Amino acid sequence: MQASGRHAGLGLALVSAFAFGGSGVAAKPLIEAGLDPLHMVWLRVAGAALVLSPLAWRHRDLLRRKPALLAAFGLVAVAGVQAFYFASLSRIPVGVALLLEYLGPALLLGWIRFVQCKPVTRAAAAGAAVAVAGLACVVEIWAGLSLDPLGVLFGLAAACCQAFYFVLADQGTDGDDVPDPLGVIAYGMIVGALVLTAIARPWEMHWQVLGGQAAVGAAAVPAPLLLGWVILVATVFAYLTGVISVRRLSPQVAGVVACLEAVIATVFAWILLGEHLSAWQIVGGGLVLGGAFIAQSARPTPPAAADPAVLDREAATA
Repeated sequence: MQASGRHAGLGLALVSAFAFGGSGVAAKPLIEAGLDPLHMVWLRVAGAALVLSPLAWRHRDLLRRKPALLAAFGLVAVAGVQAFYFASLSRIPVGVALLLEYLGPALLLGWIRFVQCKPVTRAAAAGAAVAVAGLACVVEIWAGLSLDPLGVLFGLAAACCQAFYFVLADQGTDGDDVPDPLGVIAYGMIVGALVLTAIARPWEMHWQVLGGQAAVGAAAVPAPLLLGWVILVATVFAYLTGVISVRRLSPQVAGVVACLEAVIATVFAWILLGEHLSAWQIVGGGLVLGGAFIAQSARPTPPAAADPAVLDREAATA
């Protein structure tokens, strides 16, 4: 049963990475059509909050049982990641901002090891190191090394928020009072939408863009269809499968597997938007895949089996 649950968790983590990775190829055409990037983020989170509002009502008891968890998930795992990432890429190259955000799994291992004082398996640590090296190749970090310090700081803040996404997703999995992940995500989206409303000021949005079409490669796709993909698949479905995968695996393993999102996003952009991959990006993608494979092979150290001779001596002295 443990093996089956782990394999299911790995599958969900991969599905979540694919869903998150598909957000860029749907959002970028809308941004190029005239939407501000921050408005695109607001549409993504607010739309997801609207879709998940029935779940929020169904799990309204969470407001009484886990108010701090819901607020933290919305502020950090939803609004924090999005706001800091877009603030970062407004000052430094997109690829470098993406790499900084995906330092989250490495920061997560440090949190688990030095703050929570829990052991970190060598496989998870090695997988994170290989994945980060691969990401550096995917985004070709050497192409833009004249960096704005504030942009780097925002990127690192996004990485911290991403790391805490995995920590928060794993909260409450022990004991009898386990919060339903569907309710946590629903309220997280609502809180995130409220925070981003104050930041994005959607009343200044170019709403007419959503009534037209956007170019995806050589094809013209209706803007509502692209927005629906971003909300339903790249946000609602991605967060649901992501949180459930963390609970079936562990934050440290799921975090490394999530690095595949950057590779998947790059491949989707290559296929659908004609953004060709370089040799280094292909090598980097292979390294990220290798890092995820190494990390998912991590196994918790089983407790040492009791020595029968020791048990006999204890029984004799009892």
